[in-house]
Amino acid sequence: MTAHVRSSSELPVSEATRTFLAAEHKMTIGGRDVAAASGATIPVYDPAAGGTIAAVPAGGKAEVDAAVQEARKALSGPWSKLRPADRERLLLKLADAPEADGTLLAELETANNGQSIGIARAIEVGASAEHLRYMAGWATKVYGQTLDVSIAVPPGTRYRAMTRKEPVGVVGAIVPWNFPLSMAIWKIAPALAAGCTIVLKPAEETPLTALRLGQIIREVGFPEGVVNVVTGYGHEAGAALASHPGIDKVAFTGSTEVGKIIGRAAVDNMTRFSLELGGKSPMVMFDDMNPGLIGTAAAIGVYFNQGQVCTCGSRVLVQKSIYDKVAEAFVGVANTLKIGSGFDLANQINPLVSKKQQSRVLGLIEKGVSEGARVAAGGAATDGNGFFVKPTVILGAKPDNILVREEIFGPVATLMPFDDMDDAIRQANDTVYGLSASVWSRDINRCFSFADAVKAGTVWVNMHNVVDPNMPFGGFKQSGIGREHGATAVDNYLETKTICVAL
Repeated sequence: MTAHVRSSSELPVSEATRTFLAAEHKMTIGGRDVAAASGATIPVYDPAAGGTIAAVPAGGKAEVDAAVQEARKALSGPWSKLRPADRERLLLKLADAPEADGTLLAELETANNGQSIGIARAIEVGASAEHLRYMAGWATKVYGQTLDVSIAVPPGTRYRAMTRKEPVGVVGAIVPWNFPLSMAIWKIAPALAAGCTIVLKPAEETPLTALRLGQIIREVGFPEGVVNVVTGYGHEAGAALASHPGIDKVAFTGSTEVGKIIGRAAVDNMTRFSLELGGKSPMVMFDDMNPGLIGTAAAIGVYFNQGQVCTCGSRVLVQKSIYDKVAEAFVGVANTLKIGSGFDLANQINPLVSKKQQSRVLGLIEKGVSEGARVAAGGAATDGNGFFVKPTVILGAKPDNILVREEIFGPVATLMPFDDMDDAIRQANDTVYGLSASVWSRDINRCFSFADAVKAGTVWVNMHNVVDPNMPFGGFKQSGIGREHGATAVDNYLETKTICVAL
């Protein structure tokens, strides 16, 4: 695509954001501003208008190698000498910074990602600050155990055994474009609480808040090299980071396809890894559900953030007796959602992140229709500039339809009927994914029966797409390995050492 350059003066943003966009952007490596050695840059687009608004360094293998060296140096340097309470204090200072810098960060996210400025303020800024505060507390709560052992040799010898938790080491964190700042914080916060150092590689589509985050971390007072930010293409910088022998753990959020590539690269070095991957989440609506929640289910479960959510409830399974009513309600919601720039809070559907993603979503809809599905609402791009796709409702799809099988990552709901609980569970589990699911019913026994039977890492009841720092988050099957959030997230960044003493 050849896009015009859109001046930051055309964006409805603050002067601080205009100044940031106009600056020469550099990576953070070892506490210093670093450009790509090649001088190459990556264009950054405004999804609402299709034009470029900035350019960032196209880092590659050399920059990744330098960042890993700096992170390893920091791991054995001043960072390792800090008390857990000192790490906690730095994380709490870091948590205050996004809120103080909230206007800039939120505007950058909307300008670069396209999401609603309301979502950017509440989730990218507000929830990120809360996540940092939550994880800060874990820095002082890492503990081992004493163990009773039954070692019989040599006779008469007594033993005392214990475990100790230690930082896994240097972490390579690779994050996606749908919630750029939040996803970076989900990796950085528990890793720092555990005492690790980090090399962060943001998605090439949405690097701006990561670059600002690198600056903020330096301003807060973290030792040099503790957090490094390298911008670059996934097949260059991302691949170099995942396969780097100096990385002790890879933490990745993104598609299952790329996650498998990263996992294979990590295994070659026996590098620890955690993967938060794709989903094809079912929203299961029984005939006794509260009908007043149907519109909420559509708006929050499917069309939230334009469906660019790994937990998007794009498979809507509806009991046959209410199927027509639910389908009518979904079509009504889709046809009334206002479409436009994320800077206008009145707009409920904003652009997809890129022309590539827009084309992918439209291509999947076209393929699904060719396989027998029917578009009941939407199904097309909007007129004019920008990477918009109209909120879409699909009816009549068979279980093998591509719209039922593939993660779409766009504003597309596919509605399918079911007979009873057994049929609902069968259809819900008929997928290679297992990230999340939701069940909608007034019968709590029915809800728990479904929750027990569905193969999903998170099950919501009469709601969808709700997360909390204390709720473990991750998937079954091909939706990933490991968990984000809670104590389990900190454990991702710790190794267990056993110490046995003969007395």
